[in-house]
Amino acid sequence: MDALDILRDGFGRVAETLPKYLTGLDAGLLLWQPKPDANSIGWLAWHIGRCEDAQVAAIAGVRDVYSQGWVERFDLPYDANEIGYGHKPEQVRAFRVTDPTVLPDYYAAVHAATLETLDGLTATDLERLVDDPYRVPIGVRLVSIINDITQHLGQIGYLRGLVRG
Repeated sequence: MDALDILRDGFGRVAETLPKYLTGLDAGLLLWQPKPDANSIGWLAWHIGRCEDAQVAAIAGVRDVYSQGWVERFDLPYDANEIGYGHKPEQVRAFRVTDPTVLPDYYAAVHAATLETLDGLTATDLERLVDDPYRVPIGVRLVSIINDITQHLGQIGYLRGLVRG
């Protein structure tokens, strides 16, 4: 097993778990917040996809998946480039979903694009610096993405337990 296999496994675990956490939740449960300034399951699922999508697309030098028809499918009151980072409570509350299938479908498309990017990388590529303010190696950025999205996935699991009792 090499570093790219480990990265595929990490992203794959999110791709396996997220749909399970979203199964059976209607729009009301996806938008439920335990308190007014908390994140909802739906917003967290969208944010997971957007964070992975935008950052992996930047690494690959391609358009993000969201800009390929998903902006219109979600029809959110956000700029098309937003990923949710730094959203204030009122922005989280503005998140709406009328079709619950859009969340797992979007993440499946993001995951496919992530795997395509990983398939195009070599071990040497993982050492190349990402051209952004932090100037970290691609491998470090990919681990950071996995860390961020798995933390949010844990939040979704916790919230699902609250809404499902």
